[in-house]
Amino acid sequence: MNLPVALRDNQPDPPAHVSGSAPDSTLTSSRSIWILILLWLLIYVTAIFHPPLMDDADTVHAEAAREMLLRHDGVTLYTDGIRYLEKAPLMYWSLAASYSVFGISDWSTRVPLALGVLGVILATYGLGRYAFGERAGLWAGVVVSTSVGPYVFTRFLIPDILVGLWLTLGYYFFLRSLEEDPPSRWTCGGFAATCALNVMTKGLIGLVFPAVAIGLYLILTGNLRHLAKLRIGFSTVIFFVIAAPWHILAALHNPAQGEVRGFLWFYFVNEHLNRFLNKRVPPGYDTVPLLIFWILVLVWMIPWVAFLPESLRGLPLRRRHARPPLDRQQRAHLLFFLWPLAILGFFSFSTRQEYYTVPGLPGIALLLGAWLARESSPDALEDDLRAGRISSAVMFAIGVVAFLVGASLLLLSRPPTPGMDLADLLKKNPQDYDFSLGHVLDLTPGALGFFRIPLLGTSLSLLLGTFANWILRRKRNPAFGNLALALMMVGVLASVHSAFVGFSPILSSRGLAAAVQRYYQPGDIVVVDGEYHKASTLNFYLRVPLHVLHEPSGNLWYGSKFPDAPHIFETPASFGPLWAGQARVFLWADQESPAVLEGRSRYRVAQSGGKFIFTNQALPPPH
Repeated sequence: MNLPVALRDNQPDPPAHVSGSAPDSTLTSSRSIWILILLWLLIYVTAIFHPPLMDDADTVHAEAAREMLLRHDGVTLYTDGIRYLEKAPLMYWSLAASYSVFGISDWSTRVPLALGVLGVILATYGLGRYAFGERAGLWAGVVVSTSVGPYVFTRFLIPDILVGLWLTLGYYFFLRSLEEDPPSRWTCGGFAATCALNVMTKGLIGLVFPAVAIGLYLILTGNLRHLAKLRIGFSTVIFFVIAAPWHILAALHNPAQGEVRGFLWFYFVNEHLNRFLNKRVPPGYDTVPLLIFWILVLVWMIPWVAFLPESLRGLPLRRRHARPPLDRQQRAHLLFFLWPLAILGFFSFSTRQEYYTVPGLPGIALLLGAWLARESSPDALEDDLRAGRISSAVMFAIGVVAFLVGASLLLLSRPPTPGMDLADLLKKNPQDYDFSLGHVLDLTPGALGFFRIPLLGTSLSLLLGTFANWILRRKRNPAFGNLALALMMVGVLASVHSAFVGFSPILSSRGLAAAVQRYYQPGDIVVVDGEYHKASTLNFYLRVPLHVLHEPSGNLWYGSKFPDAPHIFETPASFGPLWAGQARVFLWADQESPAVLEGRSRYRVAQSGGKFIFTNQALPPPH
């Protein structure tokens, strides 16, 4: 299947409905919205209270928002008292606002992302409704709310789902601009505002992603002259009014000082250009292999990815000699196809993580929603019904295999011995921990005993859901088949959440923070034996600065170079007198016998998830 050499797209058209379908009298906008809100409540809101926040991305970002609130400084981010200049501020502003309203807690930390997911679900519904009709909007929203990827990558604090929100809204304004002659100020300003909000969420990719997708669209449709209609001057003003003030203030508050090149170099050159070229200093995350990266975008759309081949039928493929104007649906199909493709293409030439495709998932959901609506319409074509039955049969076969594998693992596993630490049954693979899901590779057959309930829930949900979907599609009722899949995913994602809670001692130092808190007194010192992010949970929950027994690295590397950076970095030479001194020192370590304590007296305070807390003094009764 090849994309067209050129498509003509230069005439506005009236609103379109789903091709070949009659107006749906059973669906209303309010009913669709309430269905989507109910799914969001069942899947996302119930999951904001547990588990505790994780080390690394979760509490590094949460701590930056907490310190923003503490310092009353919305311009320069700080983590552990060190300037944290590598991120755009919008997510942190939303976290600080949540803390101001609800207080600082696990669930209030998760509220902004949960609301962001709701925004993506409703925006996807709205865009699907605009492009294809009510039924398609509803199914597109259901796909986003019940797919694996959006759920997994909102279990920790990363802004990628918010990038997807601004892209969804931005493409709505762009599609509107194609139907207005000339595009209105509202439409052009709305598009510019979404690009600016995206820049404020995750940097310059907020401009790159829509520029690549829309540029490809206009080239393929032979309509580059449309750019001149987008009120460039007015749109530029709107963009800079939103995006420029923080960047200007951040540059003024963090100027070049001696060997420190300042915010502008670090943020734009090191964190954007050098990161893209894999020359960032210090090196960041590892890069997911390219083929796996492309395959994972399909994994994140489970289970609906089974219908993706059918959904691509709507692409307006034409030969050069057949060039009628595109209608709204055709324009939307082409744009929604290019949306994730642009993101995949961009990161094919850059460093990449598993979750970098999350902003493109609403585009795939919209393609799927359009086909699911066409298949479930009263006058659906026999070819569409047959294709749906084939996909449902394949999905059921996969569900049976998944159930048999899950049942076998369940039979082979044994309930854990009371008091056993999950970490004792895992195989550590530290070389994989730079990947966001690297710890999953630590699982061993022996560790599955800790996950018997989620394993059972997932296996049964997949079997029953795929079976019901297959039966209902055989009975020519695809809408109820889709409902069965959505309910199946409620069960699957609840099981994923349960497994995440069970695995949380490995990913979080919250239990160790609670142990320290029972004894901590003003003047005590907490030291991390390793990089800061490995135990950032202690910083967030104890709300005291951490000392770091490691050279400046990672998130704290650049900020440590500023003259006002606090002295938190210890060396083996400085740690010895600290441990032997009068102050009580708590040491976090990920080894039972850390090398730094060799030959030194120590008292073990706590152990959890393969991590330990030691102290240099005998402890009084806990307070």
